[in-house]
Amino acid sequence: MDTDVIVVGAGPVGLMLAGELRLGGADVVVLERLARPTTESRASTLHARTMELLDQRGLLETLGTPPHEPRGHFGGLPLDLGTQNSRFAGQWKVAQTRLEALLGEWATGQGARILREHTLTSLTAADDQVTAGVETPSGPVTIRAAYLVGCDGDQSTVRQVGGFDFPGTPATRELLRCDMTGADVADRRFERYPDGLATAVTHDGLTRLMVHQFDRVPNPSRKPDFDDVVEAWKRVTGEDIGAATPVWINALSDASHLAAQYRRGRVLLAGDAAHRQLPVGGQAVNLGVHDAVNLGWKLAAQVAGWAPAGLLDTYHDERHAVGRRVLDNIEAQTRLLLGADVEGLRSTFGELIGLTAVQARLADMIGGLDVRYRPGDHPLVGAHIPHLALASERGRTSTTQLLRAGRAVVLELSGQPRRWAEVARTAAGWRGRVECVRATLRAAAFTRPHASALQDVRTLVLRPDGHVAWAGDRSSAARPALASWFGPPE
Repeated sequence: MDTDVIVVGAGPVGLMLAGELRLGGADVVVLERLARPTTESRASTLHARTMELLDQRGLLETLGTPPHEPRGHFGGLPLDLGTQNSRFAGQWKVAQTRLEALLGEWATGQGARILREHTLTSLTAADDQVTAGVETPSGPVTIRAAYLVGCDGDQSTVRQVGGFDFPGTPATRELLRCDMTGADVADRRFERYPDGLATAVTHDGLTRLMVHQFDRVPNPSRKPDFDDVVEAWKRVTGEDIGAATPVWINALSDASHLAAQYRRGRVLLAGDAAHRQLPVGGQAVNLGVHDAVNLGWKLAAQVAGWAPAGLLDTYHDERHAVGRRVLDNIEAQTRLLLGADVEGLRSTFGELIGLTAVQARLADMIGGLDVRYRPGDHPLVGAHIPHLALASERGRTSTTQLLRAGRAVVLELSGQPRRWAEVARTAAGWRGRVECVRATLRAAAFTRPHASALQDVRTLVLRPDGHVAWAGDRSSAARPALASWFGPPE
């Protein structure tokens, strides 16, 4: 075996996964066909839950505080994201180039190997390993691994050669996107015209345009050029941008596909390789990063040999359902945003979105904050743990800091020495896989949905991805959850 896991694709999803795998002790090789990172910063929006995950891994200390926008939208209709139940409510503007650099430094700093100009050409999956055929600058090579994960985008080679079914609907609408310099256009946000929709924003001399013509038919066999952008912009807005200089151009379509399975034996998919969607509201890269964080610790446990039966299958079970839900909300937004005859629908939905409860529900959905895996008897089970300020024997800490190492945590909150001893004895069988911490709550801010649920909790079992595996007041009851998620005790 040459490595434990081959990750195909060094975009944000592949790099996040590589870092997560290294936290779990797995050896990782990342294959990337490009010679150097792309300069095309296509995705630029991080949502609340993604920021929480980056903070959970200590990456915001490097990233700093990016530009913040409390306003969002749902299908072009204004949506207040400031109501989100998170310290990072709103949208955070981080160029994909910056995110890739951040995650690349993190992953390689932990020992992941990124091999550039390495293109996957074939793969063979057996019962005990995966063999990848790879084209390199020095010629073809073969790399063997226990598992292979495709994080190689919506045209995924892994998905194609791996035999994954990818059902869905073809493109019927197209959105042209272009970054350019020297454009003399006024900023506008989802401005509707008789013939289409236009968006423009200029920052530091760089203008990003997006334009949709209601009657333009997508042509997937042809890449758009600047003349197409100029023509579409003039057709929709009446303005001439022909004197500007394009930096890069691409076309986005409303094609919607979801892999029937995220796992086929030893081959898995994550990010756009598993789901193709119009990136309305900047959800695509966020969805993929969340895939990576869900998968990383489970696959690392599988490689290490302590994963309980079925743990790796929970990746598909949990993330496929989330992917389906995101694609459904994107389809609804696409109709509101790009539909030609939807004014009545927009008017009605515009009234509904003004309601506080609707705003909160949509805002948490867009931000990835409402995801709940395998709900249990307690209302916290399956939800992600919010940032809780804690006082422990080590000093001040938080749930966010306790998850930095990428390990599961048993958190005892009762403050009772006798109970702490019981909890420590219960968790002792999982030493090395689970960290046991005694603490008390210092503050429970940003816990709107969790406030009442936290009142009766004495012990929490947290998965490495920050989701609650178990919560309750009887220490012995944690044992089945520990065995279910982290294998039999030693």
